[in-house]
Amino acid sequence: MTQIFEVMVFLTCAVLIVPLFKKWGLGTVIGYLVAGTIVGPFGLALITDVDQILHISELGVVLLLFLIGLELEPRKLWSMKVPVFGYGNAQLILTALLVFLLLAALNHFTQDSQSTLVSGVLGCALALSSTAFALQLLSEKNQLVTDHGQLAFSILLLQDLAIIPLLALLPLLSQAPPTSQTFSMFAVSPGWALVLVIMLIGLGHYLICPFFKFIAKTRNQEIFTAAALLIAIGTAVLMSLIGLSMSLGAFIAGVLLAESEYKHEVEANIQPFKGLLLGLFFIAVGMSLDWTMVQNQTGMVALCTAGLISIKFVVLLIIGKWAKLSMKSALYLAASLSQGGEFAFVLLTTAVSHQVVSPQISAFWAVVVTLSMMITPILLLFFEKIIFPRLVKEEQRPQYDAVTQPESPVIIAGFGRFGQIIARILHIKKIAFTALDSNFEQVDFVRQYGDKIYYGDATRLELLKSAKADQARVLLVAVDDIDTSVQIVALANKNFPHLKVYARARNRKHVHQLMQHKVEGFVRETFLSSVEMAKQLLQGLGMPFHEADTLTRTFREYDEQLLHNQYQYKDDLSKSIDVTKQAAKELETLFKIDDEKRSS
Repeated sequence: MTQIFEVMVFLTCAVLIVPLFKKWGLGTVIGYLVAGTIVGPFGLALITDVDQILHISELGVVLLLFLIGLELEPRKLWSMKVPVFGYGNAQLILTALLVFLLLAALNHFTQDSQSTLVSGVLGCALALSSTAFALQLLSEKNQLVTDHGQLAFSILLLQDLAIIPLLALLPLLSQAPPTSQTFSMFAVSPGWALVLVIMLIGLGHYLICPFFKFIAKTRNQEIFTAAALLIAIGTAVLMSLIGLSMSLGAFIAGVLLAESEYKHEVEANIQPFKGLLLGLFFIAVGMSLDWTMVQNQTGMVALCTAGLISIKFVVLLIIGKWAKLSMKSALYLAASLSQGGEFAFVLLTTAVSHQVVSPQISAFWAVVVTLSMMITPILLLFFEKIIFPRLVKEEQRPQYDAVTQPESPVIIAGFGRFGQIIARILHIKKIAFTALDSNFEQVDFVRQYGDKIYYGDATRLELLKSAKADQARVLLVAVDDIDTSVQIVALANKNFPHLKVYARARNRKHVHQLMQHKVEGFVRETFLSSVEMAKQLLQGLGMPFHEADTLTRTFREYDEQLLHNQYQYKDDLSKSIDVTKQAAKELETLFKIDDEKRSS
């Protein structure tokens, strides 16, 4: 009966408390945290076994990483090696070093008995951020597809990898025998761990897709869902047994499925479980906060929490600017990852078991990490409401328009030369459309000709909602900026999956980015006009119209096929070049044969 009661309490929090915080604009994460503090042992004590809830809720983090892995193809993951091992290592090493130096100086100043070794372990533990908190917050705000979202994910992925050698080093730092079992039943050395990971990837590549193909033949939705959960959780458990991160195992399983035909079905089946279990994780974090220690050591807890957030914030801000992010994006990155993480709990617990860190020190810093996690959503909210508007000087430019016209079957995002030509054709056929553009000068200019256009940023979900995107049939993305274009497409796919999305593409790289999302069609803005000009040029050189038309049409078809072939190797430059050269030779051979037939 107790477990059923706990389930009822959790569901009550999810249904009643969290929507209120969402409605107030504070986000779901804060709602879950507050709910945890209310029902936990330091609140109403409706649920007291926090450790058990934390262990169960780890599945939420596992499923989150599994779903993120589903969105990353192996080639794209390989292309992230520079931000992962470059910026990720820089963040981890610099943060750990600064925390270590600060703690060592503080110990020397206060003549504390805490050793230099303890300061080093704490530096490594506190340098880790919360994957669950950061990714959930960025996902809620549709920021994962942005530059700072991708960089945040790269840094978090490096931290997941770093936990392996950090845990392996702890037994070597103490001569005393461990007081409890090591962190894994079958813990292995980092070298063997790497070999086992490679073996798992190899086996998974050849076994997971055939496994799902076999399950799909049963035509049983429940069994398919069970199979998806089995792959995600089973891989995570296998990784845990050899001493690796469960979330890393789930992530690898997701990546292996990223190119399979079952990707979207698996994602749809896993999503509800991920949401509820991740909510349970946040509730458990709120429950675990020891308010007694906070009351007894208020000053020191506040100082250490503020110090931890400040150090991580500054380091991440430097990393962001090093990665050439805009100031706003760098601040978003710093605010998102400035908290301690769940792996800090794992590292501190293992350090206590090997008598490297005392239980009292571990408990104190666990409170600091928990508080830093709870402050993160509030910090992000502060930046969004206070800092960012002043940073971009919102008060110096007009407010975005409110879309007041009735729903239209077509929404045009970007009303420059490209969007206006399409709008003129729609107008001739009496097809209503809603035009949006974020360039106020362009909006003001177009309005002089009597056209109805709204000033607004289509990367904002609320604007698309006010433009009745939920009732529209087609979205045309005709903006100039490539990153903005991809962000609008991703936002529309996630929130309005019924919309048919057509996009203007600047170049082949832009096309490949669009092909990663559900795009009905795209047009490279200079391609067709260039082909048409080539046809006119050939005619000017004396080539008959029908021959020039056939030649350019054949070239267009070959180039479009080449575009799709290059997509497979978009992250492998040498292979892409080989494919391009081979296509050029085939096209030359085809035209040569055609010329020989015509002359004979």
